[in-house]
Amino acid sequence: MLNRRLFSASIAAAAATSMLSSMVGAQTLGVARNVVLVHGAYADGSSWARVIPLLQRVGLKVTAVQNPLSSFADDVAATRRILALQDGPTVLVAHSYGGMVISETGIDPKVTALVYIAARAPDAGEDYAALAARFPTPPASAGLVWADDFGQLNEEAFVRDFAGDLPPGEARALCAVQGRVARSLFSSRTTAAAWRSKPSFYAVSTQDRTISTELERFMARRMKAQTIEIASSHVSLLSHPAEVAGLIISAARGAA
Repeated sequence: MLNRRLFSASIAAAAATSMLSSMVGAQTLGVARNVVLVHGAYADGSSWARVIPLLQRVGLKVTAVQNPLSSFADDVAATRRILALQDGPTVLVAHSYGGMVISETGIDPKVTALVYIAARAPDAGEDYAALAARFPTPPASAGLVWADDFGQLNEEAFVRDFAGDLPPGEARALCAVQGRVARSLFSSRTTAAAWRSKPSFYAVSTQDRTISTELERFMARRMKAQTIEIASSHVSLLSHPAEVAGLIISAARGAA
């Protein structure tokens, strides 16, 4: 028997994709044709696999960074290498921890806009952990396990709190390939806040159990971002790819 929740989600995604195609057909992309995607902790570049085809379908050139997650400096360097390959105006997009990376690297003159998907967006030099402590503690953090200063979420936390609106089997498969993160990532601070000088967009996940939804709203308001809210877990890029792609396309057009 077809699961009713999955059927409803499929119908909603199909409708959103149809609307997205109509929207794109009505207006030519004119500001940026390059998109660079930066993944977060507990993930890799394949976490963008459902968003990428939707962006390519409207003529955008897309590249996903593979962050080593071995240090903040290493992730920044990996993103800068990909930015250096872009041939013109570029939209820089991040999920989760990756928001710190694009806040640091988004000052690159090629970057025309920043898109944050349930992402961290600290100010320059700001202690993100202290900022997050002002908001409710998300349950996923209790599932973080460490070995040799590298951590990952246990399967229960990953399935329930990180990817709670994906089918459990899919969430478990993603858990098996999650990136292990260096402990130092969580104490790193940016030296720049590109969102202070670049147009910014933010997708808040209203059912997020990895980053506080209220913290996401605070960061979006502070950067004066064009904001959407998605009834999603932390991984809206996988569970609601059409909505995420639509926001990125708005950023590529230079929408206000």
